[in-house]
Amino acid sequence: MSGESNLLGEYVRARRELVTPEQAGIPSVGVRRVPGLRREEVAMLAGISADYYLRLEQGRDRNPSAQVLVSLARVLRLDDDATAYLLRLGAGDPRRRRRRRRESVPPGIAKLVAALALPAYVEGRSFDVLAANAPATTLSPRLAAGRNRLRDVFLDPAEQALYPDWENAAQGMVAGFRKSVGADVDDPRFVELVGELSLASPLFSRLWARHDVNTCEGAPKRLDHPQVGELWLNRERLGVSGAAGQTLVVLHPDPGTGSAEKLALLASAMASPPPAREGRWKA
Repeated sequence: MSGESNLLGEYVRARRELVTPEQAGIPSVGVRRVPGLRREEVAMLAGISADYYLRLEQGRDRNPSAQVLVSLARVLRLDDDATAYLLRLGAGDPRRRRRRRRESVPPGIAKLVAALALPAYVEGRSFDVLAANAPATTLSPRLAAGRNRLRDVFLDPAEQALYPDWENAAQGMVAGFRKSVGADVDDPRFVELVGELSLASPLFSRLWARHDVNTCEGAPKRLDHPQVGELWLNRERLGVSGAAGQTLVVLHPDPGTGSAEKLALLASAMASPPPAREGRWKA
């Protein structure tokens, strides 16, 4: 994959293209050939030389000080998550890091997920579904062990139909994926997913090029379920102790709401035995 050898340079270049001169507090004079800020403008605002900034973008200097990175974060209007990501990129060569082992859910967490009456699943660092309970699979058949949340959101029309504003949901997921993986770009799962989705989904390719970074946090989510219609569910994301990168996700409605009634209806349908079929033999 292109770009793996110069993550820091690609990141600052992508982010400067999203900052307007007006946002940076400098006058916009004449015709600008590129979107966002020019390299020399970023360098001036960050208090570094234009030549040094050029070397950073081109990957010819890969060991900037934390002070320089924090200055760049300020100019590029990065939030806390994006600043932390930038500092991680400047910390060293990710190829020297040990590759991670195959992810497996701790047995106690797997039992907890199975016992919960609410939709729940465990997500890995690359958004693979590692475990899921029956209520989650009833909510979406794609919420099942062995599936991948990124692949389904970008490539499965049935999953896209669950989200009334699926492009915004997809954007948040891409930003969370980049935050989760960080600079560990030699991970085979990362290479596989980004390569596949970049070829198969123009939207993913466009969002990936933005280099957005964000933490996937708990928040109310609106779904359009094919059986019960609109559902508002709170999404809680809890880190799994002893399993770095794994997250327990639980979806729950506000008590006494229509969404609570609809979720109970789905649970009831799940628990009901299938109707008896007529036999093909006679006594």
